Amino acid sequence: MQTMEARRWRFKGPEMEGPVARWYARLRGSKSQIEVYRKQASVLTAGLPDGAAVLEVAPGPGYLAIEMARLGRVHVTGLDISHTFLEIASRNAVEAHVPVDFRQGDVARMPFSGDSFDLVVCQAAFKNFTLPKSALSEMHRVLRRGGTAVIQDMSRDATHADIDGEVKAMELGPVSTFTTKATLEMLRRRAYSTAQLERLVAESPFETCEIAMAGIGLEVRLRKDK
Repeated sequence: MQTMEARRWRFKGPEMEGPVARWYARLRGSKSQIEVYRKQASVLTAGLPDGAAVLEVAPGPGYLAIEMARLGRVHVTGLDISHTFLEIASRNAVEAHVPVDFRQGDVARMPFSGDSFDLVVCQAAFKNFTLPKSALSEMHRVLRRGGTAVIQDMSRDATHADIDGEVKAMELGPVSTFTTKATLEMLRRRAYSTAQLERLVAESPFETCEIAMAGIGLEVRLRKDK
């Protein structure tokens, strides 16, 4: 759904194309990170019927989408605005021998019919959307009635200690540890607080949501009831 929404100002970092996207793909592709994605895939798809349609918005290198598809129970589609990520994710899926339909497109104007998906997942990307209200409206539009959207992202309320603990768990080298901490500190400036998200959702077709917090992040669950 296209609206007259004003673009959200945010501290502008490097765009996820070219070398930056490839660096991020390497960072998130460690053995420990893939194990995290594997566990998340099981949790996110639990309760879905066999053959359910899942959309991951802004899947980046595609690791989570691939792990959801690897379970063999659901059909997974990924939509990302980055051409580099689309190339990386598609190659990763081929190498994993897993069927995922990765497409290039904008979350604020998705190339899908309404009522197409049972689950929409958006991980670590919502804070970057310049049209967040349009993104929420589009998530609602492409969901089937009774479907759920899950947004997992950084919290503006994350502390320096929270960030240190998060990066330590990634088991990175000294240089990547430094750059990752600096990146997370920058990204926190874009992130939403719980109250900000509740206000955004209240103005969306979802109207209400459930928010849980853990570590540097939060999870927002939204259900399409009508």
